[in-house]
Amino acid sequence: MSAYQAFDNDRAIEYINNQGDLFPPDANLSCNKFSNDKLYLVFRITDQHQRSVILKQARPDAHDTGASWPQALERARIEASTLRRHGKVCPAQTVRMLHHDSEQAIIILEDLGHLHVLRTELNAGRTFANLGRDAARYLATTSFYHSDFYLTPEGKKALFLSFNNPQMRSIAETVFFDDPYQDSARNHYPDALHNEINKLRQNTALKLAVARLRQSFQSSSQTLVHGNVHSGSLFVDDTTTKFTDPKLAFFGPIGLDLGCFIGNLLLNFCSQHGRIKAASRRRDMHTYLLRTIDICLSEFEQQWFELCAQHGTGNTPKTADHVEHFVRAALQDAVGYCGSEMIRRITGQAQVSDLDKIEDAQARLHAQRLALEVGQQLILHARSCQSKSACYQLIISVLL
Repeated sequence: MSAYQAFDNDRAIEYINNQGDLFPPDANLSCNKFSNDKLYLVFRITDQHQRSVILKQARPDAHDTGASWPQALERARIEASTLRRHGKVCPAQTVRMLHHDSEQAIIILEDLGHLHVLRTELNAGRTFANLGRDAARYLATTSFYHSDFYLTPEGKKALFLSFNNPQMRSIAETVFFDDPYQDSARNHYPDALHNEINKLRQNTALKLAVARLRQSFQSSSQTLVHGNVHSGSLFVDDTTTKFTDPKLAFFGPIGLDLGCFIGNLLLNFCSQHGRIKAASRRRDMHTYLLRTIDICLSEFEQQWFELCAQHGTGNTPKTADHVEHFVRAALQDAVGYCGSEMIRRITGQAQVSDLDKIEDAQARLHAQRLALEVGQQLILHARSCQSKSACYQLIISVLL
């Protein structure tokens, strides 16, 4: 096969068989198409011994997102390249890529079916002790090794061009910084939130802070960001955390991925008011989520300091004061992007089951209003955070 063909189950099996090295020669393969991903067709191919792989094929357009948002098949190459580079520096927390085909826009991955989607587990009140440290390790390691603190200027510029992803970056700008603050066909929120959304859109101080975040997003090429970090793209169990699906990867601000990770934990924090009725159990879940955020912030900062000290190159000043200033600015950005993530998950198309699946309508509205308020306060006060501890204390202050 050379020209692009959209796969069905039979074509997926044929393709896997033609690779020759993914299953034994005597494998009897079956295929199941699953997932309602708007940008990819996703298949699980399994043999008679329950060995399996995941095959993803990029759609040639953005299915169900509107004809004005065409998607290039190029995004499969960018996602595959991101998985390859992130997996090289942080293999323990990156899903393993087995194969990439640029002509068919295909990525073949290890099957993480033995793990669980983080969002589903948090919604059920389950906790994972390693989550904060694992997330910090992935976020710090992948961001450091693709930054000016490690790469040569020539290497960084070449990578930047290779990961130029203007279509997906434009979508991200729109959903983060435009749609929540104006009328848009892509917005989707309950009528009962109309007053809160109007107040948000009339808040000039908030819109100024959002404009500053947008400017940072547009102008910053600090590192190769995952670009699609949320609790639905993380797979976990008691000992493992895996980041998947970097389909929005580009060179952007270091604080983006960290902020989106924390934002999704805070969305779940808000949702637990409508999920766990017993006050003691709800308090335990809240404590776990806040402790995970605290660990992630602390470990992210510490690992950046250690990586700069041990592996920093001479291309960027790496004095302790400079590194501290740089990381502090990244943490401030993260708090702002955290707030943006929370707001856009309430107002836009990409809403989260943490909130949407709360059965009681009044409890659901309460959680959504809380998330909107928390998101706004984080955006407004992000620049006041002069340390990692100050970032955490701001989060605590707007929640409790």
